[in-house]
Amino acid sequence: MSGRTIAIGDIHGERAHLERLLGRLPALDADDTLVLIGDYVDRGPDSAGVVALVRALPERTPARVVALRGSHEDAWLKVRREGWIEFVVPIGNGCLASLRSFTGGTPPAPGDVPSPPEFDALVSGSFLPADVVAWMESLPVYYEDAHAIYVHAGLPFENGRWLHPSEVQDPKPLLWQRTKAFFETYRGKRVVFGHTPVEHLPQELSCYTPGDPSDVFASEFLVGIDTGCGRGGFLTAATLPGLALFDSR
Repeated sequence: MSGRTIAIGDIHGERAHLERLLGRLPALDADDTLVLIGDYVDRGPDSAGVVALVRALPERTPARVVALRGSHEDAWLKVRREGWIEFVVPIGNGCLASLRSFTGGTPPAPGDVPSPPEFDALVSGSFLPADVVAWMESLPVYYEDAHAIYVHAGLPFENGRWLHPSEVQDPKPLLWQRTKAFFETYRGKRVVFGHTPVEHLPQELSCYTPGDPSDVFASEFLVGIDTGCGRGGFLTAATLPGLALFDSR
């Protein structure tokens, strides 16, 4: 069957999970599309390797490859433009892991803190290679095909309706939004998204595995595929149409 779209969730520096998942996908052809939902960096041990692999995917597969911008890519662009210390300091954001990945350092152990030079590099984002920054800037904030709309985070609600991504003037909601109303009340063309870990989604509305809060969230209109990669979880791919699922477990 051709004309499939395979959407891959948030990777967060876990190149091994991405390699394993790619190896489990069915053979792809030129009629297929591979959509990566964003958040390639931070938390996991190999952000640099993930970015390199994602950038090389068009040479590894005959399928069309669409890599979307995630909130963490957006955050690093803000760091580079104007600084954002509130993003780089919290341990949970995993920024030190990215720095050490790109600079060849040892992945941080629990409790590790940046050295003074590392802190300065984090605050400025200066450790990111110029070509990686340019690549992050080039990433689109959404993709759409016959099967679904693909965004990193969600859609905004204005004037009594959910906006199509093409109507959004400020892309921030597409990259950062987390609203209970979207997860529970959105109606419209199917939206595939990441960003919000599935355990925080209303699994009672999921038609896939409502008894497993760590697994994919899938309702008639929404598919949530952030299954915790980079936070002790795994990486998931959802194939449309039909919603065949593959993961790195």
